[in-house]
Amino acid sequence: MAIAREGPGLAVGTRALASQVHPVFMLPPLATSAFGAVLAGSLDTTLLVCHLLAVFFGLYTAHVKDGYVDFHRRGEDDDHPMTARGCRLALAGSTFGFVVVLAAIVALTDPFAAVLVAPGWLIGYLHAPQLDTNPVTATVGYPAGIALALLGGYYVQAGSLSPLVLALAGVFLLALAGVKVIDDSKDYEYDRSIEKRTVAVVLGPARARSFAYLLMGVGMFAVLAMAVEGVLPPSAPLASVAFGLVAAVAYRAPPRLATMLLVRGAYVFLAVLLVAVWFQPLAGLSLPDIGVFGPYTYLVTEVGFGTAAALLLHRARAWWSAARTVAVLYPVAYLWDWYTLEVGVFSIPLRTGIELLGIPLEEHLFMLVVPAFVVGVHENLRRADREVDREGE
Repeated sequence: MAIAREGPGLAVGTRALASQVHPVFMLPPLATSAFGAVLAGSLDTTLLVCHLLAVFFGLYTAHVKDGYVDFHRRGEDDDHPMTARGCRLALAGSTFGFVVVLAAIVALTDPFAAVLVAPGWLIGYLHAPQLDTNPVTATVGYPAGIALALLGGYYVQAGSLSPLVLALAGVFLLALAGVKVIDDSKDYEYDRSIEKRTVAVVLGPARARSFAYLLMGVGMFAVLAMAVEGVLPPSAPLASVAFGLVAAVAYRAPPRLATMLLVRGAYVFLAVLLVAVWFQPLAGLSLPDIGVFGPYTYLVTEVGFGTAAALLLHRARAWWSAARTVAVLYPVAYLWDWYTLEVGVFSIPLRTGIELLGIPLEEHLFMLVVPAFVVGVHENLRRADREVDREGE
């Protein structure tokens, strides 16, 4: 029996086998494996190639098994280039290749390497029909594979795991889980019809989108937090900025286009992180000191954030909502602020010295600016959600 459904022949069979190589989804894990090797510092080319092959065979197994289950067993897909026998042969070949390179990695390093490398193939093989029916495992499978590719690529070179690579693996897991939720949303109607429980089916498209961007936002913030803590270099947050800009554009796009944008945004994120970690372009630079404004420093920051809040409120036409919120919060905030200053909880050295009702002028402005800024952000998010939902109808 032929490998390809198109018919027998070496060329036809080769094309069918090659059809299961999906560059868009294979390149990020492969690039992440190489990134992990670069992070380790010393690069062994043989180990790098072995781990790249292990990642490739794991991904190839996932794509073949997914197509086999969706077309030949579930009947979900309209077409598939390979016969059932061809899929089984391809699975056997990719599994054999994975076992060979895994054995080489263990022989060249140590048995613990298998703990980080073997789950990549296991996730790929079990993706369908076991893992893709549960909203959690269906979502984190691919991101977990990328996180493991990073950890494995690092470990086979360094022989250990560092806080840096563990932190980055966590960031990739969170951010890419968000991308996967968006990716699954494009099949919402069909998945719902066959009772396939993706996050979009469980939460609904709108809530799933919000949840996806929450995951990506937490991941991007984690990069900033780790840069502040010194785990990542100072330039690492630029990767979050780059990905955030792509995510902002993708937010209003339909799920299929949003997935394409976000996957490519992940390439940019990875590339900027690589540059930040390897070259550390901002190393040695200190933060700009806005203390040059002297006693007006606090006031200057409030003018800046107050201007941003005003722009957000104007865009969302939310002036009345902000005014009501500030009116309700102000008395509580005033009492809290007065008491904490009175008992010496904190001090404000860079201020004008002007006081009103027992607290600095700047604190009164703070109690206006912060709620207004929060309302402005909230109302703009609601407006964006409404626009996206209207476009999707």
